[in-house]
Amino acid sequence: MDVLVISMISVNKYGYKAFVEMLDNAEELNIEVSELSNGTTVVDAGVNAPGGYGAGMYLSRLCLADLAELKFIPYQLGDHTVAGIQVATDHPLIACMASQYAGWRLIVGKYFAMGSGPARALSLNPKDLYEEMGYKDSSDKAVIVLETDKLPPEEVADKIATDCGIDAKDLYIAAAPTSSIAGSVQISARVVETGMHKMHDLGFDITSIKHGFGIIPISPIVGDDTKCMGSTNDCIIYAGKTYYTIDYPDIDELTDYVKKVPSETSRDYGKPFYDTFKAAGFDFFKVDGAMFAPAEIIVNELNSKKTIASGTANPHVLLQSFGIQMV
Repeated sequence: MDVLVISMISVNKYGYKAFVEMLDNAEELNIEVSELSNGTTVVDAGVNAPGGYGAGMYLSRLCLADLAELKFIPYQLGDHTVAGIQVATDHPLIACMASQYAGWRLIVGKYFAMGSGPARALSLNPKDLYEEMGYKDSSDKAVIVLETDKLPPEEVADKIATDCGIDAKDLYIAAAPTSSIAGSVQISARVVETGMHKMHDLGFDITSIKHGFGIIPISPIVGDDTKCMGSTNDCIIYAGKTYYTIDYPDIDELTDYVKKVPSETSRDYGKPFYDTFKAAGFDFFKVDGAMFAPAEIIVNELNSKKTIASGTANPHVLLQSFGIQMV
């Protein structure tokens, strides 16, 4: 497989510019900024600070290395209109897979967080994915977004900095829990990446994906982190709509892949994710991985000029997940 390496795009350099912009707007965004004793800058976007939609937009920009156009949109969910977000990128491989993908499980003592964003490209988490993409970043600064309900202590920052090969004073961390508005926003903004990840799991050559677009609702806060993990995943599973422009000459083979992408192909499809997760004893390994996919996918193939689609949204299940009550 021939891979084009776009070495001039540094996800950490792009992400750092967005991070500085976020710091400049800290008061407006309802975030709190602190500095650890080792010099690492930490932004609280929802752990103790209020955060909000604005903070969530910045978290999403950081995760995508600011290589996507993002905007809030109304999303029609049955008879209801809820908050949504739209994602468009001309750099899907780098923005979504080299940066945004939550591929770094950070465990230091009793501390746990899922790491996303540019710093992954310096730490090579996971290494085989970066080798497959042929992408390598070079930066003396690193930016990471942590999905966690606890702000990172110095030991966590030291580990991240060491793994990235930088000084701790050049590390920039933004954190928010799943059960926060900012956390909910940044999870929904993963809709394009989730579709690409599913295609990758199916064995598809994701380097052929040239442009990506998606729309998705944003989950309300429905409970603790585990409950919100369910509802935020359901936004993707039952209402995430994706569109990709792809350079893949074998249209028949591409069609077979597209058929397999939507979440409805999973044996666990059809009920809120929290219910599925609970029935599995809250063990991710017992949940069918095919569930982690958008509801709909449309692909425009550049050689054949054909457009193919698969999957459909299921607002009924998402309304259950959101627990919307008419009064």
